[in-house]
Amino acid sequence: MSAAGIGAGAQDAVRAVSLPVATDLFADRLLAVLSGQRPVHWMLRHTAGRAYDELAWLAERGTLRTRGARPVVRDIGYYEPRPGAVEAFARIGAGDQLRAMAFRLEQGRDRRWRCTAVELGGPRMPRTKDDLP
Repeated sequence: MSAAGIGAGAQDAVRAVSLPVATDLFADRLLAVLSGQRPVHWMLRHTAGRAYDELAWLAERGTLRTRGARPVVRDIGYYEPRPGAVEAFARIGAGDQLRAMAFRLEQGRDRRWRCTAVELGGPRMPRTKDDLP
């Protein structure tokens, strides 16, 4: 059955089920890049806007690279400010260390989720004139 043939209540239920899946998937993908397990370009088709540059900037600094225990996603939460947009956080653990990662996902016209922002605690990527509204 097409999405047009599904009632509004059913569409809400499908979206509610897909959000945790999308947040879990993206938390794992972002962690793989930020911990050095995957190259940044692995996320190229899964990002939009400034997110790829932010991810590259963070990965370059090796913030989630560890010696010893491999970092893992311990917990994920999210908030849906509007349909098609999700603001998520993940607690990242590596041994006794605990870090926070925040990211935003937006659903495109093609119904695919893409990361549009990513942040870790600590310094943020400097803004440029092009970033100003």
